[in-house]
Amino acid sequence: MSNQNYPISKEGLERLKNELAILKTEKRPAVIERIQSARALGDLSENSEYDDARNEQSFVEGRIKQLEDMIKKARVVSNNGGNVIIVGSQVEVEINGSSKLFQIVSANEVDPLRGKISNDSPIGKALFGKKVGDVFEINAPAGDIKIKIIKIS
Repeated sequence: MSNQNYPISKEGLERLKNELAILKTEKRPAVIERIQSARALGDLSENSEYDDARNEQSFVEGRIKQLEDMIKKARVVSNNGGNVIIVGSQVEVEINGSSKLFQIVSANEVDPLRGKISNDSPIGKALFGKKVGDVFEINAPAGDIKIKIIKIS
């Protein structure tokens, strides 16, 4: 991960901290126990259980490092009813005549079913920095999409 700050919502930061705690207190000890059990089976050169456990350990340790780095660089953002769309903004838009509600979030918090879109997504990038009343078009694979900003909260 780069040296820059990582913009994230308060809820997103809490989710990262919870995941880190589970990895450190539950997953890591379970993997260590799996490795020890696999070692007890004997010959490690042909022990697939041992290899699987070591691969899982590598994944868990890598994710712990990634989460620690993200948490260290996290910058909690909140829009507080601002008039410009930023990470954390709730945005009501009109897209091709129908109303949609989005929340602009960091890539780690994306949940399209709940209207949470990344600031790095095509629509998120297009919305970023816009104000209420702005009207613009973005080019999408299905054709041009006309967007009007209705409300920012």
